Amino acid sequence: MATPPSLATLYSIILGLFLACNIRRIEGRAFLVFGDSLVDSGNNNYLATTARADSPPYGIDYPSRRPTGRFSNGLNIPDIISENMGNEPPLPYLSPELTGKRLLVGANFASAGVGILNDTGIQFANIIRIALQLEYFQQYQQRVSALIGADKTKQLVDQALVLITLGGNDFVNNYYLVPYSARSRQYSLPDYVKFLISEYQKVLMKLYDLGARRVLVTGTGPMGCVPAELAQRGRNGQCAVELQRASALFNPQLSQILQKLNSKIGKNVFIGANIQQMHNDFISNPGAYGFVTSKIACCGQGPYNGLGLCTQLSNLCPNRGVYAFWDAFHPSEKANKLIVKQIMTGTTQYMTPMNLSTILAMDSEA
Repeated sequence: MATPPSLATLYSIILGLFLACNIRRIEGRAFLVFGDSLVDSGNNNYLATTARADSPPYGIDYPSRRPTGRFSNGLNIPDIISENMGNEPPLPYLSPELTGKRLLVGANFASAGVGILNDTGIQFANIIRIALQLEYFQQYQQRVSALIGADKTKQLVDQALVLITLGGNDFVNNYYLVPYSARSRQYSLPDYVKFLISEYQKVLMKLYDLGARRVLVTGTGPMGCVPAELAQRGRNGQCAVELQRASALFNPQLSQILQKLNSKIGKNVFIGANIQQMHNDFISNPGAYGFVTSKIACCGQGPYNGLGLCTQLSNLCPNRGVYAFWDAFHPSEKANKLIVKQIMTGTTQYMTPMNLSTILAMDSEA
């Protein structure tokens, strides 16, 4: 007589059936995030690094009113994209809560301080450099495969939305970190940008080789206009010239390489988001977007609140909704919402070859 299955076996069968039934609903909305502090949702909380946002007043406007590791007063760009997709945001990959069906929502691999290059952010010591983020992506797929099988995992990754945000730190925390930095002695700025783009191309193709088929790639913002650079390099409140030059060189070349990669693949895998233009809109005309300033950070100290870290001892504005910048480098939640609005519905001035709403509509019909 056959032995009846144990409760544990029955539970695993039921869980497997549940996941298989729900995979079609969830998989089109799986969201995978790679990059730096603009999109890190808390991975650095689990690392021995100074690049962290796990103390007040970070998170002051987050639903929990507590710091989460996001470099924001509230929601960051992945959170707001997730809201627009009707899904919960993916958890940080290092979070112990990222298990079971939470894996099917996706994962956030981003880590504050990282860049395209391995030597970017060395002063932050233990951060998840992009090569390790990609290794974790492979590990993630193995974990999902153990839950739902290899075929369903391939389907989930194939239909997932991927967001990658890199490049800013390669200038701010590498080339321009100190006068006569190693990279600035090795390369002129135009040659450094070419080198960055060639290295970024390898990262993007690795993502593709690992199964990513819808990849949203953001350029850098106008790096010379953030409060930190106004405080340290700007003159009379004007954006820092050299960093603006870097943005102006980097972003068009990134856009060109995305188009070349799409042509080579024969599909629109890589979608470019012109973050520089999105920022320029509210930096040049803050009042039109409900901001009282696009120069002074809400949280910080020194000129433009642009020096040092945002801490409990810093100046803190009472109304975050009227500041374009939360801290010396990062947009406020309000600014992040404006950026995501253009990602979702913006014209080809902002999104190439199409916006995210169009992609999601096309994919839902496929």
